[in-house]
Amino acid sequence: MANPRLKDIYLKKVVPSLMEKFQYKSIMEVPKVTKISINKGIGAAVADKKLVDVGVEELGIITGQKAVATRSKNAISNFKLRENMPIGARVTLRGDNMYEFLDRLTAVALPRVRDFKGVNEKGFDGRGNYTLGVKEQIIFPEISIDKVSKITGMDITFVTTAKTDEESYELLKLLGMPFSNINK
Repeated sequence: MANPRLKDIYLKKVVPSLMEKFQYKSIMEVPKVTKISINKGIGAAVADKKLVDVGVEELGIITGQKAVATRSKNAISNFKLRENMPIGARVTLRGDNMYEFLDRLTAVALPRVRDFKGVNEKGFDGRGNYTLGVKEQIIFPEISIDKVSKITGMDITFVTTAKTDEESYELLKLLGMPFSNINK
């Protein structure tokens, strides 16, 4: 099986570009995306447990990998939340699945966002990881709008080996992430 398109771009264009810009001595120093973690909190699941199953199914359709339900750690009486209740869904992508998802996210899904002007570059955590919030799951073409009962968002976290936000920003920008302030 051939490498995903984005993996080839990473190996042929991104690595040499980052080596030149940051003066790395070895190819092993070049930062790379190690995993993409997608979390979907479903607050309304306290009242309707079927919403978690729908969320897990939607994440599975979007990522092409089985998602798991997340459970509450504590009981919060004000929110009618008991310990160990299913309240969300998550999936972690690595390897070829990760590159395929990143490619579809940047090329297909993000441009479908209404009034899209680029993603915010303030989502870095100081250690080279980037988190992006998506307000609607219907930006992914795999999700049929007719079957959606409730529009929910999700957090997508890109975990990289970059030591600084600047290195991570450059890596994601070269991989096609459409940052809003591209001339940083």
